[in-house]
Amino acid sequence: MIRRDFIESVSLISLGTLLPGCATRVNTQTKNTALLPPDRIGIQLFTLPKLLETDFAGTMKLLASKGYKEIEFYGPYPFSAPEAQERWKSVTPSLGFSGSGYFGLRVEEVKKILDDNGLSSPSMHTDIVTLRNNLSQLADAAHVLGQTYAIIPSAPTRSTLDEYKKDADEYNEIGAKAKSLGIRFGYHNHGNGLKSLDGEIPYDLTLKRTDPNLVFFEMDIFWTTAGGADPVAYLDNYPGRFRLMHIKDMSKNVRFPGDGGDPQQWISLFPYLTDPGSGVLDLKNILSHAKKSGMEHFLLENDLTKNPNQTLENSYKFLSSLKTS
Repeated sequence: MIRRDFIESVSLISLGTLLPGCATRVNTQTKNTALLPPDRIGIQLFTLPKLLETDFAGTMKLLASKGYKEIEFYGPYPFSAPEAQERWKSVTPSLGFSGSGYFGLRVEEVKKILDDNGLSSPSMHTDIVTLRNNLSQLADAAHVLGQTYAIIPSAPTRSTLDEYKKDADEYNEIGAKAKSLGIRFGYHNHGNGLKSLDGEIPYDLTLKRTDPNLVFFEMDIFWTTAGGADPVAYLDNYPGRFRLMHIKDMSKNVRFPGDGGDPQQWISLFPYLTDPGSGVLDLKNILSHAKKSGMEHFLLENDLTKNPNQTLENSYKFLSSLKTS
């Protein structure tokens, strides 16, 4: 009986290698050890804004050729609040570019370019004023692109816990309205809110006070670390809350000079940004915990990289090479 069972098993395996469908299933089961889902490795477009401003369609083709599958946009957009538009205009002279949003294209044209290159867009960065006043227009555009998440890229530093509580309550309200329109509201952290205020961490307060069904979080590994917090601890302590991640690396361990609550402090740490896998952060460990925590989308972000082609190649090679333990 043992010999017969062995022969039958060998015969089935041999047959599987001859039938294309069976061979595919065997290979998938035995070789699929990638840590990150290949179709969920994406990029936040603030990584290469100058390329996008020059040639949006060509840049999408380039991203697809490097292996990236998902795109996260940054604003403002045609539907963004006037305040957001004016604020963007005030900072563009120092940035060296002015393009953002859909880079002069209609949202339908953007969708076609994504489709032509096999790309999808799970999310957009926007601003709180647009979410307050123009959420319906935002949702309409999100549905055209197939986007799920509308995310604020930063939040103001507050001086009291009551102010943070008020912000969290507003996030719940926006989250409820977003849900009714078929999208989800998200919060992306910078470095502020990670230091104790009157015996409590404001970022923890925001996580605890917001409804898990209405408010979702995007973790930025670099800014979390720069703020003195442990990304793994947050992922483990708040399972299911973090759905998207900005993946960056640090050339050396650095921290904000202050509370991390203003753009000048962010910019001061830009020189320490480096491509994933070339710095000091234990990205494999962080990403392993992220997957266990319920992370859905993994987005490269190397703000304003000076070597776009190198960053795209090195980052995708590293991220796609990570294996499960």
